[in-house]
Amino acid sequence: MKTMKPRDIALISLLSASITAGKFVLSFIPNVEIVTLLFIVYTVSFGLKRSLLVSVVFVTTEILIYGFSTWVIGYYFVWPVLILVTWMMKSRIKSEYGYAAIAGIHGCLFGAYFAVVESIFYGWAYGFSYWLKGILFDGIHGASNYIIALLLFKPLSRIVIMQAERYFGTVN
Repeated sequence: MKTMKPRDIALISLLSASITAGKFVLSFIPNVEIVTLLFIVYTVSFGLKRSLLVSVVFVTTEILIYGFSTWVIGYYFVWPVLILVTWMMKSRIKSEYGYAAIAGIHGCLFGAYFAVVESIFYGWAYGFSYWLKGILFDGIHGASNYIIALLLFKPLSRIVIMQAERYFGTVN
């Protein structure tokens, strides 16, 4: 097994902290978040391995803040799926519209991911009703993710890459 460099440990810590802080700052607005955008930007900027590690640290931090429940399983699933989809589509996407589409679809499917987890624990009828109950919120989540990514992907990517190169040298 290859050991991690101290700069990677520091980077993963900083990126995880920025996602946790970003989630907290917007937590007063239902279904509007910057977590999705940050994971997309970090995946494009820092690669698959670092981004997956960031997701593990982020979710583990969320458990320490909010406690353990069935949502934890969904979180350990939903963020790596977003990272993997972003990573696989990276070479095909030529503009911020592609990343905005990924963010929007991710937001629209967010409740469906958790409905699957809830179905495992409480049965398919509960999972289906869980998904239906939140479908309006998933629409809001998807639309807000799309708009946020469309407006902020380019400038945020430039800033992240510039700062990462400034402090860490070549990162990707």
